[in-house]
Amino acid sequence: MVSKDSRVHFRRHRRWNTAKNKIKKVRVPGGNVTAHYFKRLNKGLPRNPISLGHQLLRGIPATTPMERHKLPRKMLSVNRPYGGTLSHDIVRDRIIRSFLIEEQKIVKRVLKAQNVKDTQKKKAKERRAKKLAKKGKSA
Repeated sequence: MVSKDSRVHFRRHRRWNTAKNKIKKVRVPGGNVTAHYFKRLNKGLPRNPISLGHQLLRGIPATTPMERHKLPRKMLSVNRPYGGTLSHDIVRDRIIRSFLIEEQKIVKRVLKAQNVKDTQKKKAKERRAKKLAKKGKSA
Protein backbone atom coordinates (compact mmCIF):
# COMPACT_ATOMS: atom_id res chain seq x y z
CA MET A 1 0.00 0.00 0.00
CA VAL A 2 1.30 3.44 -0.95
CA SER A 3 0.79 6.19 1.62
CA LYS A 4 -0.90 9.40 0.52
CA ASP A 5 2.06 11.66 1.28
CA SER A 6 4.57 9.67 -0.80
CA ARG A 7 5.70 12.01 -3.52
CA VAL A 8 6.76 11.00 -6.99
CA HIS A 9 8.48 12.81 -9.83
CA PHE A 10 7.22 12.50 -13.40
CA ARG A 11 9.85 10.48 -15.26
CA ARG A 12 9.09 11.57 -18.79
CA HIS A 13 9.57 14.79 -20.73
CA ARG A 14 6.25 16.40 -19.75
CA ARG A 15 6.64 17.14 -16.07
CA TRP A 16 3.20 18.62 -15.32
CA ASN A 17 -0.06 17.03 -14.34
CA THR A 18 -1.79 17.35 -17.69
CA ALA A 19 -4.73 15.32 -18.97
CA LYS A 20 -2.51 12.96 -20.96
CA ASN A 21 0.22 12.62 -18.30
CA LYS A 22 -1.55 10.28 -15.88
CA ILE A 23 0.42 8.10 -13.50
CA LYS A 24 -0.16 5.53 -10.79
CA LYS A 25 2.06 5.44 -7.69
CA VAL A 26 3.52 1.96 -7.23
CA ARG A 27 5.83 0.59 -4.54
CA VAL A 28 8.58 -1.39 -6.26
CA PRO A 29 10.49 -4.31 -4.65
CA GLY A 30 13.35 -2.04 -3.54
CA GLY A 31 10.93 -0.17 -1.28
CA ASN A 32 10.82 2.97 -3.45
CA VAL A 33 7.65 4.54 -4.81
CA THR A 34 7.75 5.19 -8.56
CA ALA A 35 5.34 6.43 -11.20
CA HIS A 36 3.81 3.94 -13.61
CA TYR A 37 2.32 5.67 -16.62
CA PHE A 38 -1.11 4.80 -17.96
CA LYS A 39 -1.35 3.90 -21.62
CA ARG A 40 -2.86 6.75 -23.60
CA LEU A 41 -6.39 5.93 -24.63
CA ASN A 42 -7.53 6.26 -28.20
CA LYS A 43 -10.12 8.72 -29.36
CA GLY A 44 -12.63 5.94 -30.07
CA LEU A 45 -13.62 4.30 -33.29
CA PRO A 46 -12.85 6.05 -36.56
CA ARG A 47 -15.68 8.29 -37.74
CA ASN A 48 -17.19 9.80 -40.86
CA PRO A 49 -16.18 13.35 -41.71
CA ILE A 50 -18.07 15.91 -39.60
CA SER A 51 -19.82 17.26 -42.70
CA LEU A 52 -21.32 13.80 -43.32
CA GLY A 53 -22.80 13.16 -39.89
CA HIS A 54 -19.72 12.08 -37.89
CA GLN A 55 -21.04 8.53 -37.32
CA LEU A 56 -18.88 5.69 -36.07
CA LEU A 57 -17.37 3.37 -38.67
CA ARG A 58 -18.27 -0.20 -37.78
CA GLY A 59 -15.86 -3.07 -38.36
CA ILE A 60 -12.69 -1.12 -37.69
CA PRO A 61 -10.96 -1.53 -34.31
CA ALA A 62 -10.63 1.46 -31.99
CA THR A 63 -6.89 2.02 -31.87
CA THR A 64 -4.39 4.78 -31.30
CA PRO A 65 -2.74 6.21 -34.40
CA MET A 66 0.47 4.32 -33.59
CA GLU A 67 -1.39 1.01 -33.25
CA ARG A 68 -3.34 1.75 -36.43
CA HIS A 69 -0.05 2.23 -38.26
CA LYS A 70 1.02 -1.28 -37.25
CA LEU A 71 -2.27 -3.00 -38.16
CA PRO A 72 -2.54 -4.99 -41.40
CA ARG A 73 -4.45 -3.36 -44.23
CA LYS A 74 -7.40 -5.73 -44.04
CA MET A 75 -8.10 -4.58 -40.47
CA LEU A 76 -8.34 -0.93 -41.54
CA SER A 77 -11.16 -1.23 -44.05
CA VAL A 78 -14.49 -2.94 -44.66
CA ASN A 79 -15.30 -4.92 -47.80
CA ARG A 80 -17.54 -2.46 -49.66
CA PRO A 81 -17.10 0.74 -51.65
CA TYR A 82 -15.70 3.49 -49.41
CA GLY A 83 -15.17 0.87 -46.68
CA GLY A 84 -13.20 2.33 -43.80
CA THR A 85 -13.90 5.93 -44.79
CA LEU A 86 -17.70 6.23 -45.02
CA SER A 87 -20.38 4.41 -43.04
CA HIS A 88 -22.89 2.08 -44.71
CA ASP A 89 -25.71 4.63 -44.29
CA ILE A 90 -23.89 7.31 -46.24
CA VAL A 91 -22.82 4.90 -48.99
CA ARG A 92 -26.43 3.68 -49.34
CA ASP A 93 -27.72 7.26 -49.49
CA ARG A 94 -25.16 8.14 -52.18
CA ILE A 95 -26.14 5.11 -54.28
CA ILE A 96 -29.85 5.91 -53.98
CA ARG A 97 -29.25 9.58 -54.76
CA SER A 98 -27.24 8.79 -57.89
CA PHE A 99 -29.89 6.28 -59.02
CA LEU A 100 -32.68 8.83 -58.55
CA ILE A 101 -30.71 11.50 -60.41
CA GLU A 102 -30.26 9.10 -63.36
CA GLU A 103 -33.99 8.28 -63.29
CA GLN A 104 -34.79 11.99 -63.29
CA LYS A 105 -32.57 12.53 -66.34
CA ILE A 106 -34.33 9.70 -68.21
CA VAL A 107 -37.76 11.12 -67.34
CA LYS A 108 -36.68 14.56 -68.59
CA ARG A 109 -35.50 13.02 -71.85
CA VAL A 110 -38.79 11.13 -72.31
CA LEU A 111 -40.88 14.23 -71.58
CA LYS A 112 -38.81 16.28 -74.01
CA ALA A 113 -39.32 13.66 -76.73
CA GLN A 114 -43.08 13.67 -76.05
CA ASN A 115 -43.14 17.47 -76.27
CA VAL A 116 -41.37 17.36 -79.62
CA LYS A 117 -43.90 14.81 -80.94
CA ASP A 118 -46.85 16.86 -79.66
CA THR A 119 -45.57 20.05 -81.27
CA GLN A 120 -45.00 18.21 -84.55
CA LYS A 121 -48.59 16.88 -84.45
CA LYS A 122 -49.97 20.37 -83.75
CA LYS A 123 -47.99 21.86 -86.64
CA ALA A 124 -49.22 19.10 -88.96
CA LYS A 125 -52.85 19.79 -87.95
CA GLU A 126 -52.36 23.51 -88.56
CA ARG A 127 -50.93 22.80 -92.04
CA ARG A 128 -53.88 20.55 -92.89
CA ALA A 129 -56.32 23.19 -91.65
CA LYS A 130 -54.60 25.84 -93.83
CA LYS A 131 -54.75 23.57 -96.87
CA LEU A 132 -58.42 22.86 -96.29
CA ALA A 133 -59.10 26.58 -95.83
CA LYS A 134 -57.32 27.36 -99.16
CA LYS A 135 -59.32 24.66 -100.97
CA GLY A 136 -62.55 26.00 -99.47
CA LYS A 137 -61.78 29.55 -100.67
CA SER A 138 -60.84 28.49 -104.16
CA ALA A 139 -63.91 26.30 -104.64
